Amino acid sequence: MNTMQVKEVIIVEGTHDRDRIMQAVSADVLVTGGSHIAKDVFDRIERVAKERGIIVLTDPDFAGNHIRRMITQRFPHAKHAYIERAKAMRKGDIGVENAPPQAIIEALQKVRTVWERPGQIVSWSELQNEGFVGSSQAAQRRERLGAILHIGYANAKTFFHRLNTLSVSRAEFDAALARLEVEERH
Repeated sequence: MNTMQVKEVIIVEGTHDRDRIMQAVSADVLVTGGSHIAKDVFDRIERVAKERGIIVLTDPDFAGNHIRRMITQRFPHAKHAYIERAKAMRKGDIGVENAPPQAIIEALQKVRTVWERPGQIVSWSELQNEGFVGSSQAAQRRERLGAILHIGYANAKTFFHRLNTLSVSRAEFDAALARLEVEERH
């Protein structure tokens, strides 16, 4: 049993996700119950966000990203943890409940916060030039770079937004891009 303790309350989609998180770390976990988050659940999230802070850890799929966006709209200072899609997959099913405890621990150790700052770290044209948008390998490259940076997989528009709003520095982006290029050569 891991002894990592998490101060913030972790927000997940379902009870199986909660159970898996609790196998990996010592934390309080709040379940949204899916993408139709009830008012009383939002009220509980608001209370714990004020008291302890929250970390959003949803499935790395469309529904999980939808829930993450809904929570972020209401709680823009929420922290975010991402599990790589490959580490959350079992028998064709993707979700936090499928991730091994070590993947959950790694995600929670690499929590990201939203930055409110002027300017961009990465431009849209740079993403296009680097093959993250509009190329046959774009989705695979975004998935791998998202794993390296711990910002998760996303479509091009969401990936662009994450790069420029989550706490990714230019130096960190450049280093991750260099690492991706080395991996692709081998």
